[in-house]
Amino acid sequence: MILRFPKREKLKSRKAIEVLFLEGRSVTKFPLKVFYMPLSEAAANRAAFAVPKRNFKSAVERNRIKRQLREAYRLQKQLLAANNGPKFALLFLYISKDKPQYVLLESSMRTILNKIIDESN
Repeated sequence: MILRFPKREKLKSRKAIEVLFLEGRSVTKFPLKVFYMPLSEAAANRAAFAVPKRNFKSAVERNRIKRQLREAYRLQKQLLAANNGPKFALLFLYISKDKPQYVLLESSMRTILNKIIDESN
């Protein structure tokens, strides 16, 4: 499996993100919260990442956390692809007020993706 995160897998649409917040379901595993919703006619899972400005004033810190989240997702996304079920729109929200350790992010990401798979079956 090619472990890339190409442009077609990024969730960018404001309308899609708004619908995701209004109608989507959520799963929490500290320090992450994920809003997700099945997509009807998508070729791939689509993901977005957010870190609140309220908790991290510096853009440098927010961008670093988002890079770490993207990397953890990129390495774990084959769990969703192996499911062969519906494709999802995902929004990962970092909810902690402290800078993360990558190991904690990676384990939380794995747990959350497994929960999403279990709930979709």
